[in-house]
Amino acid sequence: MKKFGILVIVFIVCLAFLGFSANADIETQKISLNGSTSMEKMINAIKEGIEENYPELSLEPQFTGSSAGIEAVLNGTADIGNSSRYLKDAEKEKGLTENIVAIDAIVIVTDTQNKVDNLTTQQLIDIYKGKIRNWKEVGGEDLPIVVIGRESGSGTRSAFEEILNIEEQCQYANEINETGPIIAKVQSIPGAIGYVSLDVIDETVKPLSIDGVQASEETIQNGQYSLQRPFVMATRGAISQQNENIQHLFQFIQSEDGQKIIRAVGLVPVVE
Repeated sequence: MKKFGILVIVFIVCLAFLGFSANADIETQKISLNGSTSMEKMINAIKEGIEENYPELSLEPQFTGSSAGIEAVLNGTADIGNSSRYLKDAEKEKGLTENIVAIDAIVIVTDTQNKVDNLTTQQLIDIYKGKIRNWKEVGGEDLPIVVIGRESGSGTRSAFEEILNIEEQCQYANEINETGPIIAKVQSIPGAIGYVSLDVIDETVKPLSIDGVQASEETIQNGQYSLQRPFVMATRGAISQQNENIQHLFQFIQSEDGQKIIRAVGLVPVVE
């Protein structure tokens, strides 16, 4: 009996050791991502959802801005660079591949007490260039417009300014480093205006229509809503050239479950 008991203990210890080894293997299969703060909600949702399909994978994201994420891929400190703008030709020439995984709308927001519901594209341009400085000039109350935007290097700022063709022309009162604080700043300042990703909109701010069109999945997909940009997961070389783990990540994103996640966080899947 004593020998049998010892054998049982040895067997249990072996099973525990094998389980530990398996877990150790899972923990070593990591994918590092860096980049856009606007993509944080989507990436975190994918990180959580992928565990059911590929439990051996562990995503390790950082959110330091689009340009920083692209640089991280180029210098080898990240596997994937998250960018909320198209890649520049110079970045592609360095070997980066532009993998568009979702389409996002850049939504113009004001404080909830603002009486204005809609701006034309030209009015929006003139506000950010400093030509329109008071809400009464666009049908609102006699209240100064406080222009808020993202910091230099932000993918959201780059996309916003490129879409409107106003690069290096904006007259910002405040430049904010992250998406969340933009919402907080607009919420707290009467007369403030800012731009954020569609998926972070909540009841604390008021989204404006542009040229009479509200941002939605339908208006983004059919092109009616003009302020839209890609969510890019850049890799060094094509997806087919990446290791098996990275290929599995993109396979999950393109799967039915992955597309559900993209829709659930307020983004529009890319139509193949």
